[in-house]
Amino acid sequence: MASTSESGHPINVANFDLIIADVTSYGATYNPSKESLKITALNALSTASKASVGAVGSAESALKLAQDARDAAFKPFSSLITKANNALKATDTTTQIDETAQTLVRKLQGRRATPKKTEEQKKAAADSGKAVTEISSSQMSFDSRIDNFDKFIKFLSSVTLYTPNEEELKVTALTATLNDLRAKNSAVIAAEIPLNNARIARNDIMYKPNTGMVDVALDVKTYIKSIFGASSPQYKKISKIKFTKPR
Repeated sequence: MASTSESGHPINVANFDLIIADVTSYGATYNPSKESLKITALNALSTASKASVGAVGSAESALKLAQDARDAAFKPFSSLITKANNALKATDTTTQIDETAQTLVRKLQGRRATPKKTEEQKKAAADSGKAVTEISSSQMSFDSRIDNFDKFIKFLSSVTLYTPNEEELKVTALTATLNDLRAKNSAVIAAEIPLNNARIARNDIMYKPNTGMVDVALDVKTYIKSIFGASSPQYKKISKIKFTKPR
């Protein structure tokens, strides 16, 4: 189910509490036969809705912390790759080895081997009957970068001349960095699961057809209309309390 604006859920809960306050003020006049419309049930639904919104907020915070930690770990990543590649170039490796390393570096940093064609170049090629195909350089997802970094480290390990004195550039240090990036990426993936589950639970409590908080609120409005009439001040007041449903 698509989510409405995250700010809309607390507003829906607050408006539901306004409805409860209104119908409570009617005293014994408010006496629905339907159990889900009774004040005790409305209060219980309000409590459950608030808890579900709070659970989503907590899960979002946990995910944001995991994402921030991952972003911080990846911040020096491109610079580290450049340093390692330059350390390799500074040895007596062959041109073929340097080119292989450069290909991996381009993937890690999202750069192209050749510049992307302009729209004019594409049109000129199409007009001359030539097919225009370009391979995307967007391999910059965290999973792709981790996978390509693993390949880069294995490649460096296979080059006997790659023996840098700088601690951060040694294969052991690069491997430790790789493991740290994997762990932080896995933490983000793990944090997404409870957030998804919390959103599902919230949407079920608040928006499930017939039994969700919003549909119950609409039923309360209908009951108020049946008691006081469509032109009554009671119904006019409660009918103005709005709710936003996810699309």
